[in-house]
Amino acid sequence: MTSDCSASPTVSCRQTLQEVMRLMAARGLKGMDVVDEHGRVLGRCTWRLMLWAAADGLDRSMTIGEALTVLSDEGETKQEGVCAETPDVESGLKPTDELERLRLELEETHRLAETMKTVLDAAYEGVVVVDEDGVIREINRAYCQFLGIRREEAIGKHVTEVIENTRLHICVQSGIPERGYIQKIYGQPMVVHRIPIWRDGKVIGAVGMLIFQGVSEVYEIFRRLQELSREASRKEKQETGAKKQEEIASAPKGIERIIGRHPAIAAVKQMIRRAARVPSTVLITGESGTGKEVVARAIHEAGSHADGPFVSVNCAAIPESLLEAELFGYEDGAFTGAKKGGKPGKFQLADGGTLFLDEIGDMPLAMQAKILRVLEEKKVEKVGGLSGAEVDVRIIAATNKPLEEMVQNGTFREDLFYRLNIIRIHLPPLRERKTDIPALLAYHMERMCRQFGVAAKTFAKEAMEVLVNYSWPGNIRELVNVVEWLIGMVEGEKVERDHLPPYLSTIRTATASLPDGGVNIADQWKEMVYQSERERIAAALVAAGGNKAEAARRLGIHRSTLYEKLKKYGL
Repeated sequence: MTSDCSASPTVSCRQTLQEVMRLMAARGLKGMDVVDEHGRVLGRCTWRLMLWAAADGLDRSMTIGEALTVLSDEGETKQEGVCAETPDVESGLKPTDELERLRLELEETHRLAETMKTVLDAAYEGVVVVDEDGVIREINRAYCQFLGIRREEAIGKHVTEVIENTRLHICVQSGIPERGYIQKIYGQPMVVHRIPIWRDGKVIGAVGMLIFQGVSEVYEIFRRLQELSREASRKEKQETGAKKQEEIASAPKGIERIIGRHPAIAAVKQMIRRAARVPSTVLITGESGTGKEVVARAIHEAGSHADGPFVSVNCAAIPESLLEAELFGYEDGAFTGAKKGGKPGKFQLADGGTLFLDEIGDMPLAMQAKILRVLEEKKVEKVGGLSGAEVDVRIIAATNKPLEEMVQNGTFREDLFYRLNIIRIHLPPLRERKTDIPALLAYHMERMCRQFGVAAKTFAKEAMEVLVNYSWPGNIRELVNVVEWLIGMVEGEKVERDHLPPYLSTIRTATASLPDGGVNIADQWKEMVYQSERERIAAALVAAGGNKAEAARRLGIHRSTLYEKLKKYGL
């Protein structure tokens, strides 16, 4: 120990790291000697030591003597960092500059940690944070008071040792958020949220929140809502329709239907909110099965036309000869076989509401011109009619085809494209938002089990890994079909990896075996997808006994789409 060190201020080895940090910061000291109860110098404490302690995650309640011992045991490099005041050669900073920088960084880290702890402790709800192993890393004062423990008794323990009937460790394994669940703690039912924490595509922990001090408040709110619902039902419908009305009322509305927290989906939800503010035409693009109609309904229900009807038309499913009559309606005797008295078209049926034109890229050029005229004039003329009728309709169009390329090729009208493309919303494929797959699987599994009246099923960790890593070429529509298949085929209440359809694992394995380079990788991948879809269609036909309408229903696609695929695959 040098004379400079012996002349410096001293601190007792029994004082905590936090106390020493505050003392050094308050006095502006660069270092202090650590002495025992007899005044003997045990070592020197510097800001570099404080930084090592913070980097190693040492508890601020640890004594400075213990910290010196721990850091000394971990290697000579840290020992040198404890007492040495050498310049940083690479950065060219002087020792005093480097120490000042480290001191400021440590103070900022300390302030941030104190701020977060203050926020957590001030929260009315109980909050607990666990890591990927289910070990408690943080718990706030409200939760500790409810459990009747001190924070120090919970930190570092597995969550099951501290919180009764918890599922936070299961939430970490599955990656599935659980919101609004009932959990019994000390015999009292509690309302809780369990939310996984994702980073770089992996679950690294979870946050548990105790929302109410009990469920009595929830029951009271639910009771009041029931009373209001019954009162409204008496005015609007007979008592026989009350049950159906309650089911409709409890179903997700608008943006709530869109499941997911991925940044791409968050951006889509923000676009929906903005599009709902104005009556402008919206064009929704994205691969087949990504949920374009769900987005269209969300815009309708959040917009000014929400009180009007939502009418959907699949432009690819209606023969060209009937499309005009279907959209605009027809007068009595307009053509052979016309219904007596005529028929209103989809535009008139959607008056005051929203008309959703799905698969707009498949609309014939002649019909595109008529649609453009309606958009410009806000009038429709029935087939065989002599005059037009004004309509107040918001148009939302959707397609999975590249309209810009079609405009260049002359297969889609440029003027109609610009008229439709006022507000553009693109839906990402499911393979680009894998962190949403667990939540989507859990949501549709719960919904269908309730709809079919069967016991709820959960996913084993190994099964969930396969489902998350699968490419989902059919997107959400394919995911829903897989969930429905699992509900019918799996006997128990847990879906294991062996229960999954073989092609889910086969495609993944085959993909992993592809070479790292080469020009044929894309072709090999397309061939595997081709074979997989062909096998699924063939299996659906067999299960439906050759009935194509039933097979299309099982596959979740329109019958006209099935005919196209049958022709494509030679089935």
